[in-house]
Amino acid sequence: MDAADALDEIALLLERELANPFKAKAFRRASTAIAGLDAEELARRIADGSLRRTKGIGDTSYTVIAEAAEGRVPDYLAELRAKLGGGEAESPLRRELRGDLHSHTDWSDGTTSLPVMAAAARDAGLEYLVVTDHSPSLRVANGLSAERLETQLDLIEALDTGHGEGDGLGIRLVPGIEVDILAGGELDQRDELLARLGVVVGSVHSKLRMPAAEMTPRMLRAIANPRLNVLGHCTGRLVRGSRGTRPQSEFDARAVFAACAEHGVAVEINSRPEREDPPDELIALALDAGCLFSIDSDAHAPGHFAFLGLGAARAERAGVPAERIVNTWPLERLLAWAAGSAPAGPA
Repeated sequence: MDAADALDEIALLLERELANPFKAKAFRRASTAIAGLDAEELARRIADGSLRRTKGIGDTSYTVIAEAAEGRVPDYLAELRAKLGGGEAESPLRRELRGDLHSHTDWSDGTTSLPVMAAAARDAGLEYLVVTDHSPSLRVANGLSAERLETQLDLIEALDTGHGEGDGLGIRLVPGIEVDILAGGELDQRDELLARLGVVVGSVHSKLRMPAAEMTPRMLRAIANPRLNVLGHCTGRLVRGSRGTRPQSEFDARAVFAACAEHGVAVEINSRPEREDPPDELIALALDAGCLFSIDSDAHAPGHFAFLGLGAARAERAGVPAERIVNTWPLERLLAWAAGSAPAGPA
């Protein structure tokens, strides 16, 4: 098989199993190192030993390349395929998702560039991707200052130009942000910049153990902000994974979801397997409250778009109708809703 394809697939599978991100990045570096080499040149470099000395290629990635050059599936790739099975969870609802409203790139704490993430979203069958890197106060995640966000907006506009042409990305890119909901309920970015974005996801990342009597008004103030479109991973919980577990934040869920329904703010069903946020009982409460929903990957690497199937399966089990999931909508309708110029309910 093609050696670069083998390296890229290994990276995707490692990302999907939430392996140490440095492992996946190592295989992506190796893929970049051999980009542009035809089979004859690759075979020559393997034979004369120069490939082993090529920057970006380690022992494991070299073995993968050598085995692929022999015309077989590398052992490491075969092991990962057997371990992880056939891919993302199957769900009829997953096939109705047109876009993803929550994703990260190496502008903040994602592992790869914006074009690489866009290509992965396209390959996952999506029509549009909202780029939502973090806001300034989340320094541990390299949150974007106002100046960096403005620069990113220019890049997204340039990449999205000619998206429908033969040499385009093949997917629409939408500027967005995952903005921190600060302790007082303020959104962590300048209002005039938020106004320039297609979609604003707001999440609580700090003081997660705040008492419910303080957390509820914090969330209600953010939800009432006309710039907010999606309430991200609302409980902040972690149920498994390398970061350990974390209990869900305490707040008046009925009041929060009633406010989301009133202001047309979608409740995110975060698809990451270590979050499963909100839990099933809160999805049911939000559904009864009349909320809209958004099923998002919260992708930090290309392989994470596979998580969308997990979120879609949870929504399906909860009985969430597709017409109340905003990223099943065509992009034009989604953007009109996010701008406040279209009704929140079904078309």
